Amino acid sequence: MTPELLRFADDGSIPNNPRLPALLYRGALPPGDPAAAEACFARHGWPPAWRNGIYRHHHYHPHAHEALAIAQGRVQVQLGGAEGQVLDLVAGDVVVLPAGTGHCNLGASPDLLVVGAYPPGSDLAEFTGSAEEYAEALAAIPMVPDPETDPVTGDPWPSEPPPSVGGFAA
Repeated sequence: MTPELLRFADDGSIPNNPRLPALLYRGALPPGDPAAAEACFARHGWPPAWRNGIYRHHHYHPHAHEALAIAQGRVQVQLGGAEGQVLDLVAGDVVVLPAGTGHCNLGASPDLLVVGAYPPGSDLAEFTGSAEEYAEALAAIPMVPDPETDPVTGDPWPSEPPPSVGGFAA
């Protein structure tokens, strides 16, 4: 199973992650089975932390990576901040967000159920993109250790080569 790799630029209020891509897995888990999502995350070293929905305001975690499995229903999310990418996610999809990646629920079915998980020892502070938080977030995001594993596959975190400029790696 290969994820789609998503990258988001700093928008001036939501920093996003300058190095690690977000991972999007379509149909990775059995729909309607939150226990399967929890078991998958736990098996790959990301202890399940909660079952709920996704906040309807832009927010991010500057000190933690986050995995979101859509266990039931469907949701339209915006990743990367107010000018970021809009995705339609359905039961069975998983999105894994590196520290600093903005996310917001733009609308969901009434039966939406999301399973969330983080690497062990994560600081789950939530930032909303205010100017007061921005400098702290810029300093914190590079200090968050890379995840040891991808929470869906257990493999190392996928990456892509750095973009090239004029034939040279940037």
